[in-house]
Amino acid sequence: MTTARKLVLHSKSGLRTGLDVLVTGWIDEGVRYVGVVGADAEDIVDAIDWFCIGDGTAPYEMLTAAHTPPDTLDDAIALASQVDIPGDVVVIVF
Repeated sequence: MTTARKLVLHSKSGLRTGLDVLVTGWIDEGVRYVGVVGADAEDIVDAIDWFCIGDGTAPYEMLTAAHTPPDTLDDAIALASQVDIPGDVVVIVF
């Protein structure tokens, strides 16, 4: 099975603990794009960006996008599908 390179994080409960573990896993798996839609989308994208920067000695390049109302999950999936990164879009509920 091919590793997903494009993800849409559907945030049901907003920014919370455990995001750092997810992002670390995504970096290890080579994820290149994460779109976030739902509760605290902008804050979650900011946190993902900071996790990717780390201490600055070995930053990881991941494209991120926050989708705020009136954007929907379908809008987030549509944008992720258009990003010029090979592979299907995988939706993760957080």
